[in-house]
Order: sequence, then structure tokens, then C-alpha cells
Amino acid sequence: MAGAASAAGQSSKLNLLNFAEQKIKMLHLTWFAFFLTFVIWFAHAPLLMHIKEALALTDAQIRALLILNVALTIPARIVVGMMVDKYGPRIMYSVLLFISALLCIGFAFANTYDALALFRFLLGFVGAGFVVGIRLVGEWFPHNQVGTAEGIYGGWGNFGSAAAAMTLPTVALMFGGENGWRYAIASVGVISAVYSLIFYKFARNTPKGSTYFKPKKTGAMVVTSWGALWALILMNIPMHLALGILAWRLSPAGVNLFSETAMYSIWGALVVLFIFQTQQTWKINAEHLREGVPEHDKYSFKQVGILNVAYFATFGSELAVVSMLPLYFLETFEGMTAVKAGLLASAFAFMNLVSRPMGGWFSDKFGRRKSMVILIGGLAAGYFLMGLMDSHWWIPLAVLAVMACSFFVQAGEGAVFAIVPLIKRSMTGQIAGMAGAYGNVGAVVYLTVLSYVDFSTFFYVIAASALIGLVAVMFLDDPKGHIVEVAEDGTVHRINVG
Repeated sequence: MAGAASAAGQSSKLNLLNFAEQKIKMLHLTWFAFFLTFVIWFAHAPLLMHIKEALALTDAQIRALLILNVALTIPARIVVGMMVDKYGPRIMYSVLLFISALLCIGFAFANTYDALALFRFLLGFVGAGFVVGIRLVGEWFPHNQVGTAEGIYGGWGNFGSAAAAMTLPTVALMFGGENGWRYAIASVGVISAVYSLIFYKFARNTPKGSTYFKPKKTGAMVVTSWGALWALILMNIPMHLALGILAWRLSPAGVNLFSETAMYSIWGALVVLFIFQTQQTWKINAEHLREGVPEHDKYSFKQVGILNVAYFATFGSELAVVSMLPLYFLETFEGMTAVKAGLLASAFAFMNLVSRPMGGWFSDKFGRRKSMVILIGGLAAGYFLMGLMDSHWWIPLAVLAVMACSFFVQAGEGAVFAIVPLIKRSMTGQIAGMAGAYGNVGAVVYLTVLSYVDFSTFFYVIAASALIGLVAVMFLDDPKGHIVEVAEDGTVHRINVG
């Protein structure tokens, strides 16, 4: 048996104050690392007006910064997922926090728009931190607690964006002067650098005596059937298309950050990258597929594909809606101020503290597939209800509708990552990375749709796409019995997953 995963008989309840338990310490250590990555990732958002004034930026340049902020996250989550499986989450989170700290400080003290844009683009890397903790938490908690633990990790970590919005303007005022915003953002970088050392000192990849399973090959996700290989290649296409859309939005057709020639160059590079990635994927998988995969080594890639689609609808819609909700309230309800609109819209993100852990808990308690069906169905209904909202609605009722929808969205995210660690332990990072990247792909697609339609149609489009996700999750298999991993010394380990 492999460490914590063998503890099938344990209670599903978690005492988060029981610091005598090593896994509880590890959970708190890890969610705070994720929390810091989100504070860094969104540190600029509440200070955009200060940044705009300090560097005399145009509205188009500000919009470009917002697009650049998510561009690198899609490939970063894929690459970091591979690296965490190979090197372990302890090293990867420490390195990611430290590098992100340097980028954060660089952004804070950028004096030109080009430098600001470059650092904002590179800071998309910090969004890959989420993937690292998914693997670490999955190592420490048994199958009947892993959903709740992953939900706490994701929900409390995601709250970092809201924490940045609530605290950094005040921190900037405390520093004072025209450079207060710079010191506020830089202080987050300093905290991250210090915490990277703390994390490295106290974090452990697995419980004592447990084995950290690594994939047999790196460079691409390893699949266990020819059908899965073709499915993997097809599922890589939307990620490249999303990056192509981002390049288009940064061209003269969008915010005009670079020329049309540069856009075509990027598109060409993405085609070359896809061809290279496909060759690499084929090369890594074809040999062992021809030789035949032992039955105990197989896993269902169908599960991975379904979770990708589900996270597209859940986290993808959350990122998109959080981006536009303040403007929605401001333009929909008469007499609404920008400050009040921002506060009301924050209710959507604030729900993360409770919703995502609840989604993981539902999955642990009532079954993986059943929970996903209910939560994705609730998400579709929630967005349909938001599409019905207009200026005649009573504002408190509109906020309640937003919070109800938000619950299903974020609980759905928690349910997705309650399943990820139960598919193939040695590849949890890569599976999490791909699902996480699909969340960002969803955000790109939904925000692109928003640029062409009104708010109500935008919500209806999300609801309709969620119905596709609902159909997909109906084909999800509940993890049962055991998954098998083979250690580097050849010993076979059976890990209980349900």
C-alpha cells in the first residue's frame, strides 16, 4: 500500500485544527502557497488606476495587460504538470514561488509599458502553481478525504485574488507617495520569496514511508491505448487555438499591442509548436503501445477528457464572469456606483471559501459522478437564471442569484479535482495541468464571445456550453477498487481509490 492512500477505513471528517496530524500541517502549508500565487497573479488588478496614471497608459494598453496576464498560464500548466510528476511538488512549488517573486518585483518597478507588458506576460507562469498542490494534497489524503482536502486547497487558495483586491489598495496608501502601488506589489513578491524557503524546509512530497511514483517517460502525457493517443492529440488543439485567439486580441483587430505581421508570426509558431508536440506525443507513446500495455498499468483517458470539458465550463466561466461582473452591475442597474458594483460582484469570487470545499466534500460523501451531474446541472441553471436578469430586478435578488450560480460553479471545480488524483497517481500533475489549462481555454472562449454579444446572451452561451459538459459527465466512471503503480525498484503498489 502507498502511504496515506491506504487509509481507506479512516473517517471522512477532517479536523483542520489538528496540527498534530502531519497531513493537516501539509494541507495548510500548501493552500497558503497557492493563496500567495493568486495574490501575485492578481496583485495588479486593484491598483490598475494607479498604474495607468503613473505610466500614462491608454485604455487599450490596460486591456492588453489583462489579456497578457492569462496568456502564458495555458502552456505553463501543461509544462509544470509534467515537471511536478518528475521532480516532486516540494521542489516545484518552492522554485515557482521564488521565480514568481522575482517577476512580481520586476513588474512593480517597471518604468516603461514594454517592461510592464513583458513582466505581466511572464507572470502568467504563476497561475501554474495550482497544479503543483493538487499532486501534493493527493499524496497525503486517502480517497475518502481527498475531495474535501483538494476543495479546501483550491477554494482557500483561489481566495488570494479577493484578498489582493481587499488589502493591496490599503497597503499602497500605507506606503504613501506616487510609488506606493509599486511597494505594495513588491511586498507581495518579498513575502513569496520568503515563503518559498519556508515551503522547501517544511513540505514533504509524501507521508513518511510512502513512495512517490513518477511517470515512466516525460515530455508528453503517457496514454495506454491507441484511441487515447488520438484523443490526446485532438485535445491539444483547443489549447493552441486559445493562444491563437489571444494573439488576435492583442493585434490591431483588438488592443493593438503588436502588428498584424507579429500576429501571423505567432500563429505560425503555434502551428509549428503543435506539430512538434504531436510528434513528441507520438514518439513517447507509440513504442510502448506497440509492445502492449500490461493490464494493471492501464487507465481510462476518457476520464481525463471529461474532466477537461467540465473544468472548461466551471473554472473557465468563473474567470470570465469575475472579469466582467463589476461592469455588468454598473451598466445594468441605474444609480450604481463603480465601488458598489465592485463590492456586489466580489460576491461571486468570495464564495470560493465555502463552495469549492463543499464540492469536494459532496464528491467524497455522495459519489464522484452523481456530484458532478448535480453540480454541472446547477451551474447551467444558474447561468440561465443570470441571463434573465435585467434592470427591473431587485438588486439583492440579483446578488442572491449570482451567489447561487457561483456556488454551483465553484463546487463543480471542487468535484473535478476530487477525481483527478484518483485516475493515475504517477500522472496526477499532468492530468491536473491539462484540466487546469482547459479552464483557461474556457475563459478565453467565453470572453471572446462576450466581445460580440450582450450580457444576457453571454450568460445563455455559458449555460448552453454547460449542458454539453452535463452530457459528458454522465459518461464519467466512479473510481472504484484500486489503481496500480509500479515503483522504480519494480515493486507493485495497489492504491485504494473507492
